Amino acid sequence: MKNSVSFKLWGRYALFTDPVTKTGGEKCSYHVPTYEAIKGVLKSIYWKPTLIWYVDRVRVMKPLRTQTKGTKPLVWGGGNSLAIYTFLHDVEYQVEAHFEWNEHRPELSGDRIDGKHYSIATRMLEKGGRQDVFLGVRDCQGYVEPCNFGEGKGAYDQIDELGFGLMFHSFDYPDETGKDEFAGRFWNATLRGGILEFPRPEECVMRRFIRKMTAKQFGLDENLNSAVKEEASL
Repeated sequence: MKNSVSFKLWGRYALFTDPVTKTGGEKCSYHVPTYEAIKGVLKSIYWKPTLIWYVDRVRVMKPLRTQTKGTKPLVWGGGNSLAIYTFLHDVEYQVEAHFEWNEHRPELSGDRIDGKHYSIATRMLEKGGRQDVFLGVRDCQGYVEPCNFGEGKGAYDQIDELGFGLMFHSFDYPDETGKDEFAGRFWNATLRGGILEFPRPEECVMRRFIRKMTAKQFGLDENLNSAVKEEASL
């Protein structure tokens, strides 16, 4: 089954938020993308509840640079507040990822058609994504295009190893785990030869329960009906 894609991802700014810096309103970006952020990019390119995207690896193409800016984020009570955000500036990555059927969605087994989703995903990638692409947050617009992973010269190709310590990896959602709970996973990130090799979510031993959550129900004759019509017009 063809299910793997590779693409170039770039943008002027990125903010891959460290959860530790969010509590006080000030945000500071990790130096490298999180698994969850890249998974969000893949979902913007193409996603259906029939499948789950897995990020295999990310190659850092440009030097890591940060820029601090004053912002006015919205507050729950209305209006704006003042905050200092630290962004990554002028970023570019190569991403390699693949999708697998979501075995926790047996009601969508009829939509597991070999070749169908891969064909749509590659077409959407060539068009720059089905939805707007963001690098961590909506403030940071991202762009994608197909590429061959490993081509060109990366900024850290000659660096044997560069560690970033404990980082947020991804969220566990009930529709992807089969458990009625929402949890976060963490891992020790290390850049080797300019490439960040991501473990699968279930391989991350550091996990924190957040709250109870139930999965949304889908059906081929209901929620996906409009999606089928959309695919027929592509």
